[in-house]
Amino acid sequence: MKTFIASALMLLAPALVMAQDAAPAKPAPAKTPAKAAPAKAAPAKAKEKSTEAKPAAKSAAKPAATSKKASSSRTQLKSATNQVATGIIAAEAALTPQELAIAERVHTGHIPCELGASVHIEADAKSPGHFRIDGKGFNYYMSPIATSTGAVRLEDQKAGAVWIQIANKSMLMNQKLGQRLADECMSPQQVAVTESIKKNPQPSLLEALPATAPATASAPAAPAPAQ
Repeated sequence: MKTFIASALMLLAPALVMAQDAAPAKPAPAKTPAKAAPAKAAPAKAKEKSTEAKPAAKSAAKPAATSKKASSSRTQLKSATNQVATGIIAAEAALTPQELAIAERVHTGHIPCELGASVHIEADAKSPGHFRIDGKGFNYYMSPIATSTGAVRLEDQKAGAVWIQIANKSMLMNQKLGQRLADECMSPQQVAVTESIKKNPQPSLLEALPATAPATASAPAAPAPAQ
């Protein structure tokens, strides 16, 4: 009898083992849906994050647009200021027809002066009627000034410098300093005038006056004859 029961147990043991192994496998499908549920909820969180990010992006874009408008306004203001300044400078630099006529008589180029000094005069191509005069220790920007004597006169009013040109010579002086910077300056045209004067000297004012006859004393009257 014992042998029979033992044999039966031996035969049933594998079946029990298999049943025990198979039993824990049944709850597995229930766990799988539980794990899948959070995965579905993840997109919702992502949407919430993206929704929260959009207002932040819009709020960040507004200050940037405001700064661009401010920068554009500053650029326009600066441009307008520069245009006004340019117009003022152009108005100040404009010359009258009389001044332009004087500028046409100015001798330009390298002009030697006494004591080894020299002056260089160059017309300003961008501003007709204006000249740059430079030499050793000076540099001026001059414009013509009308004179009553007919002499050519250029001035740099800011620096106080004056250039005076007559028929046979020119002179540069600084009125503020009270100094003559260059004297006896002669361009080729002035040298020719000087040579012409030497060959054909002009009569002096005294020589041009008409000669007058010397006054003669009247003869004394003859005495009356005695009676």
